[in-house]
Formats: sequence, structure tokens, C-alpha cells
Amino acid sequence: MRLMLFEGPGAGQGIRLGVLREDGVHDVSRATVGLDASTPQQLMQEVIDEYDALAPTLEEVADAILPLPLDIVRIRPPLPRPGKILCCIGNYWEHEQREPRALNMFLKNPDAVIGHGDTVVLPEFTDAPIADGPGPYVFQHEAELGLVIKGPARKVSRDNWRSAVFGVTGMIDVSARAEGRSSWRQGSWMGKSFDTFAPMGPCITTLDEIVDPNRLHVNFWNNGDLRHNYDTDDMEHPVPQLIEFATGIMTLHSGDLIACGTNHEGLGPLQDGEICEIEVEKVGRMTIHVKDPLKRTWERGIYMGPNSTNPEARRREREARGQA
Repeated sequence: MRLMLFEGPGAGQGIRLGVLREDGVHDVSRATVGLDASTPQQLMQEVIDEYDALAPTLEEVADAILPLPLDIVRIRPPLPRPGKILCCIGNYWEHEQREPRALNMFLKNPDAVIGHGDTVVLPEFTDAPIADGPGPYVFQHEAELGLVIKGPARKVSRDNWRSAVFGVTGMIDVSARAEGRSSWRQGSWMGKSFDTFAPMGPCITTLDEIVDPNRLHVNFWNNGDLRHNYDTDDMEHPVPQLIEFATGIMTLHSGDLIACGTNHEGLGPLQDGEICEIEVEKVGRMTIHVKDPLKRTWERGIYMGPNSTNPEARRREREARGQA
């Protein structure tokens, strides 16, 4: 089942639960009237906790009600304010023969979440010094698979990983950069946590519809130009290991999210006026807009500078070093 939060059409109904199907959004909010939720995030968390009991009713209500066309509703992020967003660092091989890397993660600001149709607003920081260090010089997209947690999950073994995952969604880990491809304020979460830097959605696809989260395809378009284009089977540390690692460190709760990292071969800048789309197989497509109050411009395309893992950038680097 593909679960989503939406509002409209009309006023006064608030954000409510829907089931996303090919024909549109089926309003299943009447199936949630018994839940004790005061916020949209709490609503989705309670749906996650009670899903086994709720699922037959959700299907029944969705079958009985006419769908709402997507163009007359406003899709909201399926997890508007997760308790935790854990993001993997460099978790793809990217077709490179290299030494294995230790699994690592960072926490991203949950208040950075926005949803389908919303706008990433680039901060008014330039590469001029900020607090005794350089500012970011560019802002880039990272299209990622997100794991929606069903908790409480603590010390879950990789063999039992499915018990801790409710479903999957899409997320764009917007990143401020310094020094080539390095994250701004490297070694911290600051360059990843500006407001609006965590677009998420458009829905959560429950795990019963996902045979293997390491067999999904991820695409990202910038003004219609394909940038990210990869399969999640290229993860260096696959989903079962991510669950074992994260829950071995901290308890994860329903509605938390693990972003699985990206294939950096497709990195590129975000800039004013662009329309970007992420599509995760089995989940669907989410559109975001970009606004830059400073109206800066960068060279459009895929990042090809220092530390780029794009195959063409690697080829140029080898040629510059006089290698075959």
C-alpha cells in the first residue's frame, strides 16, 4: 500500500491520510478517526504502529471511495517531522575499485523536511568567511532511498531487519558544499540541515510491496535533464546492515527515517528557478522547486570537479596524470 498525507480540496479538513493509487488519492481518513493523533506526524506514526490491524479497513475504505485527482490536492511529506533522520555517508561503490569504507551516518535536521510541490530555499550564505571559516560555495542534490522505521527498534540483527522497517520513501539530501565535493562544515551535520534541505515523498510504500530494497532504481531530473540514475544494489552497506548498525547505537522509533546515501556520480548544483524531480521505484515521483534569494548561477550539469566519482571525470583525471 502507498500511504500519503494530503490536504484539500476545500478548506477546513486539515492534513489527512490517503492511499495513493494509479487513479489518484483515496481519502481514507475515516479509517483513522479512532487514532489519538494531534499532528500529521503523530497520525503517520500511529498508522505505522497500528498498521497490521488497520490495513484491511484502509483497503476497504479506499475501494469504496472515489479517488481525488492529484492536481486538486496538496501532497504533504509523509513524515512531516521525524524524530530522527539518520543519513548514510558515502554508502555506494560508484563503480570504483577501492578499499572498503567503514559504515558511518550523521543526523539531519528534522525541521528541514518539505514535501511534493514545495520549495528548497538556498541560504544567503556565500563562500565569504562565516564564524571563522569559509562559507559554502554551492548547493547540490543527493537523491536517496529512505527507510521508514517501525519501532521501537533496538539491537535488531541484520537477519531480522524487516521487523524494524515499515516501508520506503524518497528523500533529497540537499547539501551545502565547500572544498570541491566536501560537505560544508565537514565532520558535522550543519551543511545538510538548512531549512528546506530534506524534501521527502511523495508517499510511503509499505514493505510488503518491496521484495528487496536493494533492488530498486532511483532517478533524479533537473529541469528535465537526468542526473542521478542508479540502482540501490550498488550500496556498499546494504539495508540489513544499516538497520543492525543504527539500532545497535540507538533506539529507533516509528516514523524515524534512515536515508541510505546516494550514488555521487550524478551530483549537480541546485539554483534559482529550477524544477527538480526524484523518482524511486515502487514509490513514485516527487517534484520540488528551487529559490535562491541571491539569484546565483553555477554551471549546469553534473559535478566534474575534485573528488567527482562521475566516470567521465575519472577518465579526465587519469588522462591528466598521464595514465591509460
